[in-house]
Amino acid sequence: MDMHLNGKVALVTGAARDVGREIALSLAAEGAAVAVNYNGSHDAAAEVVAEITRNGGKAIAYKADVADLAAVQAMVAKVVADFGGLNIVINNAGVALRNRFVETKPEEWKRQIDVCLYGAIHVSQAAAPHLEKAGDGRIIAIVGDSSRVGESGLAIVGAARAGVIVLMKSLAREFGRFGTTANTLALGLIETAHDRAWVDANRDKLTKLYPLRRLGMPADIAPMVTLLSSKHGGWITGQVISISGGFSMVG
Repeated sequence: MDMHLNGKVALVTGAARDVGREIALSLAAEGAAVAVNYNGSHDAAAEVVAEITRNGGKAIAYKADVADLAAVQAMVAKVVADFGGLNIVINNAGVALRNRFVETKPEEWKRQIDVCLYGAIHVSQAAAPHLEKAGDGRIIAIVGDSSRVGESGLAIVGAARAGVIVLMKSLAREFGRFGTTANTLALGLIETAHDRAWVDANRDKLTKLYPLRRLGMPADIAPMVTLLSSKHGGWITGQVISISGGFSMVG
C-alpha cells in the first residue's frame, strides 16, 4: 500500500531512540522529510538522521526539551523554515518513573507531567497553524496503556498521558474542519522500554499478561503511525487505538 507521504514533513518528538526512532525511519521510508527531535541523545539522533539520508531520505535533528514552550516554538519555526511546512506531528517524547505512588516526590511528578502532558500541549499548539495551512494535518500521540487502564507504579505518568488522550480527542473535534486528524496510540510494554532491568527481572510474569505471550517491539508500532499519517488515515480521528498484544481489551 502506497502511503503517499512524498512531499510531507513530519516532526517526531523523542525520535532518537526506541519507538520514536522506528517511527521516524518508517515515515522517511514512505517519503516524508523528518524532523528528528531529541533532548539529551545527540549522538543517537544523529545516527537516525544519517540512516535516513543514507537511504535517500531527508532528515534534520532538532534539540528541544518539549517541556519548554519557548524551545518548542523555536523548533517548530525552524522545522517550517528548513522544510517549507509541516504536515505530521508525532507526540512521542516522554518520561516515565516507575515507583510506588506513596514513595514518589513532587519533583518527579512535575517532570513527568511537564514532559508527557505539557510537552504534547506545547508541540500541538506550536504546530497547529501549520497543520491547518496544510489542509491534511495529522497529530498522533504515543502513550502507554496505563493511561487507559491504570498500572501500579505508573500513577503519575498514567495520569499525565490520560490528559493527552483527552487533548487529542478535543483537537480532533476542533481541527477536523481544517482536515486535521488527531489520534492516540496506547502501547503495551515494549522490549526497549526505559526500565529494561525491571522488564528483564519480571519477564516471565509480564509475558503471561499478554495473550500473544510476548512484549512489543518498536516495529509493531510504526506501521500504524504511518497509516494514520497517510491519506488512508484521513477518516480516522479522535480514536484511541491499543497496540498492546491483547494486554488490554477495553471497548
